[in-house]
Amino acid sequence: MSASGGTKAIIAALLANLSIAAAKFVAFLFTGSSSMIAESIHSVADSGNQALLLFGGKRAARASTRAHPFGYGRERYFWAFVVAVVLFTVGALFSLYEGYEKISHAQHAGKEDNSSLWWAVGVLVFAIIAESFSFRTAIKESNAVRGKQGWVAFIRRSKSPELPVIVLEDLGALLGLIFALFGVVMTMITGNHVWDGVGTIMIGVLLAVIAVVLAVEMKSLLIGESADVEMEEKICRTLESTPEVDRVIHLRTLHLGPEELLVAAKIAVNHEDRASDIARAIDSAEKRIRQEVPIARVIYLEPDIYRHTEAAEASTTGAPHSA
Repeated sequence: MSASGGTKAIIAALLANLSIAAAKFVAFLFTGSSSMIAESIHSVADSGNQALLLFGGKRAARASTRAHPFGYGRERYFWAFVVAVVLFTVGALFSLYEGYEKISHAQHAGKEDNSSLWWAVGVLVFAIIAESFSFRTAIKESNAVRGKQGWVAFIRRSKSPELPVIVLEDLGALLGLIFALFGVVMTMITGNHVWDGVGTIMIGVLLAVIAVVLAVEMKSLLIGESADVEMEEKICRTLESTPEVDRVIHLRTLHLGPEELLVAAKIAVNHEDRASDIARAIDSAEKRIRQEVPIARVIYLEPDIYRHTEAAEASTTGAPHSA
């Protein structure tokens, strides 16, 4: 996670959420609005999530050990998964419960003086402005790395968890603020606090959807994802451009972390080559791969004699191989 990329977006979101959370709590004390307490908890949860992402980035930077020979890069995926769990349990479930309670009580209560709700309106407008700056930072940093991918593809295919998490959190925060403002304004217009509860439930459903999307994507990264097809094809071309390598029989890749890739390949060599020639060919091929794909940190190449049966077996697993 580069200091100018994911970290910058996380810090911007953290600072915005801390200031917004304080303002929302003050507004809740003056208004008693369930939408405001739901949004307050939402901002506190988001602040905790950003702290977890920073913590995960620091933990992932540790050097490899005997117990963890491939390092700790996947810790970033673990803590991003924890973020999804926190967002669901603390944010979504609390909002849904608070909204239900508000609607239940409002149905048995008369109209109340809603003049204090102007506090909530003012705080929500301030929060929308502050959150927009945070969201703008996340969009800017994401645009620098997502290339020509659409936003859905970026969320699904990104191997770095921080930016997709922050983008979804900031989007959720903005929409949640709009839902809260809707609930508060409708309450002021109608004098019926059921609308406040409706806005709170809308926030809860929104957070639940975002949490599920994040959990699914982080689970896939935790289990282990291969490099994308374009990168695997580049690795195959690089290997086969090595003079002593006849073809790639099969290839396996695995992300050990967002910026660390394991490459394992069986390569076909001439049966007449000497062991020393093959060793030099493997060294040359590894060097070429690291030049073309800098994140390929761990490379294992197994020389073999090409057999058509092996190519058929490789094709059934979807692994790239030469025709």
